[in-house]
Amino acid sequence: MSDTTPSLRLIELLELLAAQQRPLSLAELQALGDWPKPTLHRMLQQLEAGGLLQREPDGRRYALGPRLVRLAEATLVASAQQGVRHAVLRQLVADIGESCNLTVMSGAEVIYLDRVEAAFPLRMELRPGTRVPLHASASGKLFLAFMPARQRKPLLDQLALTRHTATTLDSRTALETELERVRRDGHAVDAEEFVDGLVCVAVPVRDGATQAVRCAVALQAPAARMPLAQALKLVPRLRKAAEALERSFTD
Repeated sequence: MSDTTPSLRLIELLELLAAQQRPLSLAELQALGDWPKPTLHRMLQQLEAGGLLQREPDGRRYALGPRLVRLAEATLVASAQQGVRHAVLRQLVADIGESCNLTVMSGAEVIYLDRVEAAFPLRMELRPGTRVPLHASASGKLFLAFMPARQRKPLLDQLALTRHTATTLDSRTALETELERVRRDGHAVDAEEFVDGLVCVAVPVRDGATQAVRCAVALQAPAARMPLAQALKLVPRLRKAAEALERSFTD
């Protein structure tokens, strides 16, 4: 690690833990960094006391804490509403005539980073910061489908498959079959699974270097105005928007 101030060393430790995408023990963190054990232990205590880290139930491993997660989400929402990404979303809505959103995964939910509403009076207004369930949303199923299997299985083991409508996938078998289809087709749908009368189609926005799914861009429309079959015809336009969003993360 670089020779930095104590505050920056704490940030470096948070960055290191976040990059691993799983809880880590003190020994694992020490192996990844170059802090002396007493220093690392003191840093972990400070971050835990501040709510930026929390211990797993086993008491040995450290995970991102609720305060840090809230800060990350607020930062993402604020940044998504500025500049090129919001402009891409606005142009997408202008082209297709329906509401569109940009989302990321947060724990066992999807959070809206940004959203542009269609001009129609019949619409469902969902503000940035809104949360929706993974299993009953197009974006959520997209994140689950392209998640590494070692992360997906324990998450599905704990996921409450709450039934929101008659078409919600509330069984593990049905959901996993759908996730296989999403991986094959490269897009996900919400066939009135969260709100009756509302359909959604989502495509991934990938990291240019790793090709991991960074976030998702989706259209959402009343089924009475845009049936799901019609929405699926707009997947190529959604993918074009996703490519523009991918470039915005690297430019």
